[in-house]
Formats: sequence, structure tokens, C-alpha cells
Amino acid sequence: MNEATIAKKNEHVDEIVAKLNNSGSTLFIDYLGLTVSEVTELRVKLYKESCEMKVVKNNILRRAADKVGYQGLEKTLVGPSAAIFSKDQVASSKILFGFAKDHKKMTIKAGVVDGRTLNADELKTLSTLPNKLGMVSMLLSVLQAPIRNLAYALKSVSEKE
Repeated sequence: MNEATIAKKNEHVDEIVAKLNNSGSTLFIDYLGLTVSEVTELRVKLYKESCEMKVVKNNILRRAADKVGYQGLEKTLVGPSAAIFSKDQVASSKILFGFAKDHKKMTIKAGVVDGRTLNADELKTLSTLPNKLGMVSMLLSVLQAPIRNLAYALKSVSEKE
């Protein structure tokens, strides 16, 4: 193989390694059967949530995953694959599972969330969770509840007197 070609492929692998390192979640889908307009619709939905969809050769994805240290993706990265990179751990899975309900030809193969490889079933469970801001607000609500209840109790006691 030509040295220039090898250098170009290594550069491509390094680019994917950087994307894998900088993303909170990376999902792999099989997009075969989707029309150009459907893929464009999916890309627009992903872009609105700061996600990026990139079609990459499986060999490049495998080499990048090995460099980063992700295990268990060898069986997943077969056939046509697209990688969806997202800083948020939940946003891309919510979009993909919502899109897959209307477009049966697209399948979600697997993903990596915070360095852990997940299969499609685990990703589906993850897609039902609220995003990070939603979880933080739920936590704050739980932490505030005792103080709020105490304030209500003190107010009712003061109103009785």
C-alpha cells in the first residue's frame, strides 16, 4: 500500500480517536435503507442537540476504538455503520430511538457511554432517562424538600398562634 494512503488513514484514525475522547457518548447505527432526505432529517435533529453523525469505515472505527481502549465493538462494527458523537450522554440515544420508531430501516447497533460499551437494549434504557440538567434539577428538588416542608410547618404554626 502507498505510504501516502497509510498516512492518510492514520490521520483519519487519529481524528476519530479525538472525537471518541471528547464525546460523552458515541453510538453506532446501521443506516442502510434510509433515503437521503431521511438521513438529512436525522442529521438536522442531531445537530440541534450538538451531536455529530459521521459515516466512517468500520476498519477505521475498529482501529480508533482499539487505540482508545474500548472493548467489545468488534462484532458490532460490521456492515454499513455511522457513528454519532455527542458531549451529552443521553441526548443522542433519545434522538436515535425516537427516530427509529418512525424509520424501521435504521437500527442502533451499540454505543459507548462514558467509556463503557453498551448494547442496544442498554442504550434504550438510557434513552428513557432525563438529560443531565433534568437529573440535577430532580436532585435539587429532593434536597430542598425537607427544608421546604419545615418552612410550611413553621408557617402553619405561626398562623395558628
